[in-house]
Amino acid sequence: QVQLVESGGGLVQAGESLRLSCAASGIIFSISDMGWYRQDPGKQRELVAQINSMGRTNYADSVKGRFTISRDNAKNTVFLQMSSLKPEDTSIYYCKAEYFRRDYWGQGTQVTVSS
Repeated sequence: QVQLVESGGGLVQAGESLRLSCAASGIIFSISDMGWYRQDPGKQRELVAQINSMGRTNYADSVKGRFTISRDNAKNTVFLQMSSLKPEDTSIYYCKAEYFRRDYWGQGTQVTVSS
C-alpha cells in the first residue's frame, strides 16, 4: 500500500519561509520521481516543483528562485523549502510520486501566507 504523508504547512506572513515534507512508504523511493503540486478551490492542480530519481529538478516559473525541492532517499522523504513566501502562494500543497508509470498522491497540506 502506497502512502504519502505531507507535513509542514501552516500560516506565515509574507516574506517568511516554510519547509514541507512528504514521507513515502510502499514504494521504492529511490527510483520514484517526486513532485509538489498545489491547488486552489475551483482551479486545476498545478505543478510547483519536480525532482526525478537522478536528482534533476524542474520548477514552475512563479516559484523559481524562491522554492527548492530536494530528496533524502535514506529517509524516503521529499522536501519543499519555500522562501520569500507571497500571499499568492496560499494553497493546498500536494505531494506526488510517479512509480512504475502510476501516480500516487498525498492528502495535502494547507499553506496560508498573510500579507
